Amino acid sequence: MIALVVSLRVRPGCREEFLTAITANAEACVADEPGCVSFDITCDREDEDHFFLYEVYRDQDAIDAHRQAPHFLAWREVAARVIEPGSQVNHLADRLVHLTA
Repeated sequence: MIALVVSLRVRPGCREEFLTAITANAEACVADEPGCVSFDITCDREDEDHFFLYEVYRDQDAIDAHRQAPHFLAWREVAARVIEPGSQVNHLADRLVHLTA
């Protein structure tokens, strides 16, 4: 499993547009992409315009397929408007352990 961990800042006044678009993308990822295991959207507790995305994919092929999916391409159009330029940082990590309550 591969985790994609994304940190980004949303432009002031764009929070609702961001949340609408990223939620639609996340829902489509989980519903329509067999290689997407999970997709979490989180917000910094002290800065409502700073977000973290935690996405888990089965393998690199699943990530590659994700980046070509129509819902991802639609999300990227919105992202170009709402994300502060230069603020997005992506990290790929191997998920070693997953526990849930």
